[in-house]
Formats: sequence, structure tokens, C-alpha cells
Amino acid sequence: MSATTGLVSAVAFFKDSQRVVVTDSSHVARIWDVEKGALVGGPFGGHWSAESTSPVAVSPDDRRVASSAADDIMIWDVDGDKVLGPLKHKDTVRSLCFSPDGKRLASGSLDGAVIIWDAGTGAALSTLVNQGTVNCVAFSPDGLKLAFGTWRNIRIWSDDNAEPLFDIKAHDDSWVQSVVWSPDGQQIVSGSQDKTVKFWDSSNGTQIGQPCTGHTSFITSLAISSDGSFIATASGDETVRLWSTKSQQQIGQALECTTWVNCVAISLSGELLASGGIDGNVRLWSIENTLSAVFGRDSSYDSYFAHRCKVKLGQKLYAEALSDANKVIELNSLSYIGYGLKHTALHGAQRYDDAFEAFTIMLSKLDDTPDPQIRQVRQQYVSPSEVEDAIRRAILTQLENAPLRLINTSTGRLCDRDAQINAFTKSTEYKELLHSSDMHAPLQMEPIKEAVAKYFSWVMLSHRWETMEPLLHDIQRRDVYELDPVGTVVKLQKFCKVACNAGYRWAWVDTCCIDQNNNVELQQSVNSMFIWYHYSALTIVYLSDVPPSSESGALANSIWNTRGWTIQEFLAPTIVLFYQADWSLYLDDRSPNHKRSVSIMRELERSTGINARALVNFRPGTRDAREKLQWASNRDTTREEDIAYSLFGIFDVNLPVIYGEKRQKALGRLLQEVIAHSGDITALDWVGQSSNFNSCLPAEISSYKALPCTLPSLSEHDMQISVSTLRNNIVAVESASKLCTTFENLGVPHFVNARLQLPCIIFPLTEIRRRPGGDGNRCLTYEVKADGLQDLLVTTEDKLVQFSPVRRTRQTFLLIRPWNRYDLGLVDFTDESQSTDDLPGEPGDDELVTRGLSLLVRLARPFGAFLLAQRHGGEYKRIASDNNIIAQVRDMASFDGIMDVRTLEIL
Repeated sequence: MSATTGLVSAVAFFKDSQRVVVTDSSHVARIWDVEKGALVGGPFGGHWSAESTSPVAVSPDDRRVASSAADDIMIWDVDGDKVLGPLKHKDTVRSLCFSPDGKRLASGSLDGAVIIWDAGTGAALSTLVNQGTVNCVAFSPDGLKLAFGTWRNIRIWSDDNAEPLFDIKAHDDSWVQSVVWSPDGQQIVSGSQDKTVKFWDSSNGTQIGQPCTGHTSFITSLAISSDGSFIATASGDETVRLWSTKSQQQIGQALECTTWVNCVAISLSGELLASGGIDGNVRLWSIENTLSAVFGRDSSYDSYFAHRCKVKLGQKLYAEALSDANKVIELNSLSYIGYGLKHTALHGAQRYDDAFEAFTIMLSKLDDTPDPQIRQVRQQYVSPSEVEDAIRRAILTQLENAPLRLINTSTGRLCDRDAQINAFTKSTEYKELLHSSDMHAPLQMEPIKEAVAKYFSWVMLSHRWETMEPLLHDIQRRDVYELDPVGTVVKLQKFCKVACNAGYRWAWVDTCCIDQNNNVELQQSVNSMFIWYHYSALTIVYLSDVPPSSESGALANSIWNTRGWTIQEFLAPTIVLFYQADWSLYLDDRSPNHKRSVSIMRELERSTGINARALVNFRPGTRDAREKLQWASNRDTTREEDIAYSLFGIFDVNLPVIYGEKRQKALGRLLQEVIAHSGDITALDWVGQSSNFNSCLPAEISSYKALPCTLPSLSEHDMQISVSTLRNNIVAVESASKLCTTFENLGVPHFVNARLQLPCIIFPLTEIRRRPGGDGNRCLTYEVKADGLQDLLVTTEDKLVQFSPVRRTRQTFLLIRPWNRYDLGLVDFTDESQSTDDLPGEPGDDELVTRGLSLLVRLARPFGAFLLAQRHGGEYKRIASDNNIIAQVRDMASFDGIMDVRTLEIL
């Protein structure tokens, strides 16, 4: 290849092995396509010197070229006009080398200095001072050391602190012309004017083996293959020679040139060798042909093709890599190496079945080898059956939280879990996973889990049901995209297309993905729906009544906000997108998750009453039950039982689904479960009508619309003052101790056969007197007196039996204070955010006294009371009130004498 206008000074390959950069005596760098022999970059000019030496280097990322003439250095941008320089030495620059990370450039000069430059800015980072000419420089593979050749010696310096490490007395009475590091950094190879090549231990400078001899003139240049198996040398004797780094013997015959050879380079793949001489030509040699002439079909030749294959695999040249892998197999069919490379090449080319066959053969080679060391290599690999088992486990784990049926958004077909798994096992994703090129032991489960999760991820729809929604039987064994696009079918089709366009294969719609006639499946679906939404990759909320281009506020006014099921459909997912009636994004918000939109979340917070924290990061459970019930108190469902069923996931409870049981029983069972799980009695805080399920529970969820009963709080300062005052009262201290013991021995509220076992403080009523007037009102107001309590009023629909000290009645009425165990300051074991490390230890005596006196102070404060009427069987029933009954102890001094603490059974 005639590539220059004068003698060739230097040549260097790019990593792609398809291009070389050449400098010549005109001090111009040019980039050539090695296959076409065509100029593809440059000329890069700007050097003014007439010196014949023009070193060149290519950055590791192939994006920049550094060249030099005389004492100046230029760094060029291969793809543009950007240039850095000149960077100046005091005398002619003889060598250039980029660091392995490409961030630094080292230069060696006749001025005796090695300068390390910042390759991005041109700043001189450090100067390594030598006492004579520097002919060549080379960074170690880790970039931490620098070797450079001078008269007789190789000097090794630390690049970290620019300090010398040691010198190698390499070549007697001769210049070191070229140095290279082995790819593993353990050796340094030098070529000299004394016509020899020598190998050195890079840690201490000890010579390794014997010199390579054979050249009859100066060695001008030295290159090493990227696998470190051979080197190439150029010489003034008009030859280029190859040498084995293992045997340090020449490989084959010398490659004859017609003139003095100035430079030599080896491509990364090891396919080509380039040399340049004083005749101005760059010669390209096929290393394969050279080695083939020496080794023929000898198996020792296979390592060359194995390395070349690995390089091409790194470049994703799978066809070329496969060719080299087959040559490795041809040269050494008994070895597993060729089949391993073939497997990787076929996998990269997405020929998964062929890759599987190659991998199987590789394993058999490892199993059959008599060499125990090679048999140990088998331990490094997992078998395909192990991978299959791991994939199967990952699928089952993924589907544990997935809906029972999903629509394939590509085919429009409804698939049960078996059909989904079958589709996966026939997919490219499965084959790629099964025949992964990384099948080393131990098996890496994370890539498998990620691939399975990506394939089986699904999108959920949240919407308001309309008339004539398509049901399961309408789409079974049919393509939803081929259904007549009328009515709500259009919604189904649009949803599936939106999900598909977003890159998701599976979609779920509550109207048609559940068999409404299968009670077992229906129950499982209702109890699992929160989980399905929570683990969905995306939940799409379709607002059919929000027109296109709506402004902020339209979402708040959507009927979607009033439906019972939609509360969990929004709270459960992590990622949600709102779509308007025309399937455009609400407010044209194109962010990936509308839960991260401050404006949309503020709008929802205002319209739903749900705080922003819960809207974005909701945690299900029975904690804060009263607040969650208030969220649902304004919502409606078509089927009356669903007002309770739609909250199963919110409270993280699992209950039977019994359509036909009616609203009060369904809600009662839910509240019973919530109280049983948490011991939290805030669910008893409501006003309205009592439930037939239990009188302590409301008949309607709307009874929770009112804010919970709030009473004047006592500041910590006032509490401390009150406790300090009581400490001087021996009676109070004893009373407090007795009360603490009594309350600590109380159980927690629970239900038995729909009967509430409620620990409480009891105050017997001494008088009920109806206030005159109000006959036209639905509710009646009564003046109530009770032992130990201040007088109070109760408004109720129930007609109460009146009595007074002079007019007794046989019916027993009680005012009770439901016992809240947290008034004792006991640990809240339902608080999942509390670490066991945070739990307090056993309290000391003084702490017990403080706790007891604090309890006395709290008991003297106003409290929310229940009015109970005793039934004939001895049980009690709550008298519902249309307002909160707020009671307060009359005289704390006599409180201990009237205290009645026990558990009542309430129907």
C-alpha cells in the first residue's frame, strides 16, 4: 500500500483493526482503510519541522491521534477539526504513547525528558527527568508505571508520584530502540541496536530466558500481540520477524522487504501486521498465512485463532468469530475451547439452538477429558438443565403476584398462566436466557430474575365500569383487536394498544380477565387484586369523563374519584399514568410516572382527602384504620358488598367473598378483622346508625365521613406539672399503681361470633331524662347523669327508657370509656416501622410511678364515651348517637373509689 509521500516514520492500528494511521517524512498523519487502501482520515498537518522522525499514537477509544515532529506534539480529533497543541519539548520527540484509559499522553525526547500530558487539556502533569536521550516510552497495562528506553538502560518510573522505581541494564553499549509491556503487565520486552530482543521481569528487572537473535542490523521497532503470544520486530536488515514469547524462538521465516524497515504494528485481532520503510510504502502481512506456513494443521496453532476469535467477539463480529472458532475446533477437536467460543459466537448471532448444541458438546469434552485439571474447568459451568430449573423457579416466583389471566397485547389473545409460560418458552427471550453466554458457576440468578420479570411484567387498567362492558366469555379464544369496535370494546382495544406501545406484553382488565361465575376464582381475585396492582409495571387510569385538553381540576371532578374500587387501584401501584377520554395524557404530562407529578398529586389530595405521602407511597395494613375508613367514606360501589371487599387490600386482610351477604355484614366482617389484627379501637369512632352485625360498628361506611373525635390535648409541659403535683399525694400514687396493674392485665379488643369483647372503664347511669321539645325531629335529646361523671347530653334516634333516683327502671344503662392500651404508654406492636432495637427495656420504679400518674392525668381529661343498654341475656348493645358523646370525670379525688374496669360483651 503506497501510503506516503516520503519514508514511513511510524504506523499504528486502530482497535477496530480496519484502519491504520501513518506518518511520514512530510510530518503529516493520514488514516487509511487497510482493506480498500483508501484514505479515510487526514491529512493532519501543522508540524513545521523538517526532522525525519514523526512518531504517532492512537488513543484507546480510537477517537484521537497524537503525532509529533521535532519538538512539538499535536493531538487530533479523528472525526472533526478539534486539535490540541503544539505541546513542546526542548528537542526532538522520539516516541508517543497514550495511557490505557486515554486520559494521558507520554512523550520521550532527545532532551532527556519524559513528559506526561493531560490528553484532554494539553497541560503537563509531570516531567520525568533522564540524563540522556529517550528513544521510546510505554505505559504499563494498568497505567501505573512507565517504561522508557535510553542508552543501554530501560528505566521504570511510577506514574503516580513521578518517582523512579528501578533501572534495567538491558543492552550493553547500545541504544534501546523500542519497549513494550506484555498484556498481563508481568514482562517488559525490549529491542535494541545490538540486534537482539530481550525479556524482563517487570517487578524487579530480572532477565527472563535468552535473547532473540537473528537480525543482522538494528532493531528499529517492536510490537506485541494483544494476547501476548508473539512479538514482531522490524530491522534495518530489510526484514520483519515474528517471535514466540513462550519459547523466545523465531516463528517461521523472516518477512522480506526491499528497504530498511522503520516501524511495525500488530492489529488487535492479530490478523494483520503492518510495516513501513524508507521506500514510503506500508506493507500489510497476513499473520494467519505466516503462521499456517509454519504450523500447518498442528494443534499448537489453535491458540492464535482462539485469541483472534475472542477479539472479534469483543467487537461483536459474530460471523468472523464463528469462523475462527471453527478453525480452533478443526485444529484441536478434542479440546473444549473451540466449542466454548463457538457457543458464544452463535449466541451473539442469536442462533440459540445451534449455540445450545455447541455448549452441550463443550460440556461433554470437559466431562470426557482424562486431564484432571481440565475436568476442574467443568466446575466453572452450569448445565442447561440447571438453567432451566432456575428459569422455572423465577417464573413461578414472578407469577405468584400476577393476575390469573392476562391479555397478550401483541396477539390480542387472552392467556392463562400455562399459556403465558408456553409463550415464553417459545420466545427469543427464553432462548437467549437459556443459552446465555454467561453460564459460569455459580449461576447468577439476578439476570434470570430480571429477564423473567421484564417478559412477564403487566399493565393494569383502572376505570369506571360502564354499561355492556366486555366480559370473559366475550373475548375468550378471540383476538380483542378483531372485535367490533363499538361501545366499551373500544376502551379495551385502546388500553391494550397503549400498553403494547409502551413496551409491555401483558395487560389486565377487571371486566374480562376474571370469571365472574367461578366463585373460587372470584374470591381469589378479590383478595389478590391489591397485590396485582402493586406489582404491576404500570397502572393506567382511564378517565372517560375527562375531555381532551382539560385543565387542572378535571381529574378531581371525575366520577372515577367516587368509586369504591378505584381507591386501591391508585394507592397500590408504584407507577401510574392518567389518560383522558381520547387516550391522551392528562395535562399533557409526559413524565413516566404521574405519582411524581406535584400538581396532579395536590389535585388528588384535595379531592380525595388522602394525604400526599399515602398517595405516593402507600403501605397497606390495619394501622391508622380510622383514617383509611374516612378515605372510603365518600365512595360508592355497584354491588353493595363491594364497599367492604374493595378495602381488603387497603387493610391487608384476606376474607371470604360472599356476594349476597349484604353491605352491613360485609363491612362488619372487615371491621371485625381490622380490630382483631390491630387492637385499634379507632374504627369504633363514628356517628350514625348501628350495624345489624354488631351495634358498635356502623351500618354504613359513610358514618366515617366526620372527622374522628378530637379532644383538647394536654401539652407536655402541663402534663409534667400535673404529674409533679400528684407525686406529693400518696393516695394518688397508690391509686395510679393499682390502675396500671389493672389495665396491664386487660386483654385487647376482639370479636367472638360477631360479639365484641371490649375492655373498658364503666360508669353506671343514675338518670336519663328527655329534654322537652324536638318532637318533630328524627333524633331525641336526653340529659344523662352517671356516677363519677359530669352531666352530659346524648342525641339519638333510639327512644330511651327514662328514669331518675325517684323513678327507677329495671333496664341497666352504662356510659363506658373504651380502653385504649396506648394510654398506658405501652409499645405499639402493630407499628411495622418500629425496629426491635428501638423497643424500651423494663421500666424502673420511678418510670412506673411517672407512667401511672400520667395515666391518672389523662383519665381526668374529656373522653369519647359509648352509651350501652343491657339486654335480657346480660350482654350490652351500643346506643347509636348522631354526635360524639364527650364525657369527663367529675372529681378525680373520688375516681379510684368508683373505678370499674372490665371487659364487656357487646352485641
